[in-house]
Amino acid sequence: MMKRVQYLSSIAAIALVMPAIAQAQAYGPDDAVTGGGDRSERSSRDERSERPQRKRATVTPYIEVSQVVLAELSPNDDVVTFSQVAAGVDASVQGRNNGGSVSLRYERNIGYGDAALDSDTVTGIARGYASVVPQVLTVEAGALAARTQVDNGGGASLNPVEGLGAEDESRIYSAYAGPNLATKVGEVAVSANYRFGYTRVEAPDAVVTTPGGPAVDVFDDSTTHSANASLGVKPNTVLPVGLGAGAGFYQEDISNLDQRVRDVYVRGDVTVPVTSEFAVVGGVGYEDVKVSSRDAVLDAGGAPVIDADGRFVTDTSAPRQIAFETDGLIWDVGVVWRPSRRTAFEAHYGRRYDSDTYYGSFAYAPNARSSVNLSVYDGVAGFGGVLNNALVALPTNFEANRNPLTGDLNGCVTSLEGGNCLGGALGSVRSAVFRSRGGVLSYSRAVGSRMNASVGIGYDRRTFIAAQGTVLAGADGLSEESFYGSIAVSGELGRNAGFSVNAYANYLTSDFTDTDATILGASAAYRRYIYGGLSARAAVALDYLNSEAAGEDLKTASALVGLRYDF
Repeated sequence: MMKRVQYLSSIAAIALVMPAIAQAQAYGPDDAVTGGGDRSERSSRDERSERPQRKRATVTPYIEVSQVVLAELSPNDDVVTFSQVAAGVDASVQGRNNGGSVSLRYERNIGYGDAALDSDTVTGIARGYASVVPQVLTVEAGALAARTQVDNGGGASLNPVEGLGAEDESRIYSAYAGPNLATKVGEVAVSANYRFGYTRVEAPDAVVTTPGGPAVDVFDDSTTHSANASLGVKPNTVLPVGLGAGAGFYQEDISNLDQRVRDVYVRGDVTVPVTSEFAVVGGVGYEDVKVSSRDAVLDAGGAPVIDADGRFVTDTSAPRQIAFETDGLIWDVGVVWRPSRRTAFEAHYGRRYDSDTYYGSFAYAPNARSSVNLSVYDGVAGFGGVLNNALVALPTNFEANRNPLTGDLNGCVTSLEGGNCLGGALGSVRSAVFRSRGGVLSYSRAVGSRMNASVGIGYDRRTFIAAQGTVLAGADGLSEESFYGSIAVSGELGRNAGFSVNAYANYLTSDFTDTDATILGASAAYRRYIYGGLSARAAVALDYLNSEAAGEDLKTASALVGLRYDF
């Protein structure tokens, strides 16, 4: 029963995770006013300019004690129970020159009669910035620690329904940090940034697709270096058109088989204003992209050697082999429409990676209580690079969304500032480099003074890149796709109670297992204050999976009752 339930929770939780809205190699003239510049740095400056200038810090430590019951409704009728003890802190500080949010939680799960349910876990998410020179030089950082599960196709999921045992539990750790520079020299806007990132997946055992079959090469760890610089002048300053020039470097080194992604580009951009609100933009440049790796050590029979952690052993003496390589002309054209500070739209089409590329975004905040955000993305990176850049895209003023039964992060945060989900970066932890393309549309709204609601839909396609003649060659060109949607409502019920309701739907396909899956689920939680910071909690959840890989429909129900104290 436990294996079936863990498989259901593993796949179903992916529906709660939105695709990353910032890719490792994002670039281009997305500013009709300045005529060019780095997108990620400009978004950070805009975020700070829109933030209230003074707000005291809020810090909320807490402890929880709960009892959780998990029942498999079909095809069997087993029931398991475990206790949960947790301590954590949620904090946020938003000031004129510094800001950030963090949610950190330690949890101990204790199973009854099933030691596989016992676990100790630290989960958390954080992002913030500090000014070195106000409005000119800042340092920003972000981090993620999450309990996860790797399913039999290499997929990863946050937000498992239950405590995980030693066989199935894995952890993801990711962090980045670096400086941002934004200034002007006369009429020329100057921006630059550098980020160093690190990501690690701790999966204790090899994951196999079928009994006796080959092991999935689960991502181990990687480091990333990303640097961008740009110069730009507005239209009608030096010339009637805006001009920009930029350059960038990205490199990700993946420990599995010594894989490497390296991307270097230089480009020039022009902005042609049509009206004060609408402009046509275009850019051309040179880019050199290379994906390479080494092969695995082979035993006497020619089979790849696998280490104690279930990963291929790299043959460091073997020459590096090219999986993908392209260099030469890149270009794109597009439009930018910015009728006000609350509305921004851009769409681009061009050539990159030896193929067509599309990307763009739409952001609309009619008032301070609601926002609409759309993003279309396209990029080449590894698991670590995409996850680092998903952290970069998070706002600095947020509240973390956690599973009401387990306290695990569900991949998104609540914020009206946009860019509030970690992304399709979490869809798979296979080590192979991939090209990720897709889009996500989200809507958030504060309803009255006591409720918040959000809805999101999206699509993500990940096409893997691997060198021929290596043990990863079978992954080259294979794809994984997901279509998904989710809705969440939370609020207060009077002065002493609150609630939250979540629902999701997802459809997944994978070339690796040649299967698909349809997932549906919903949860509801209620909290009532008893005295001071002491409150009683209750939550219920239903999950359903129709999967070819599982071979049968799976249905589970879970419930929680407990106490919480906020200091």
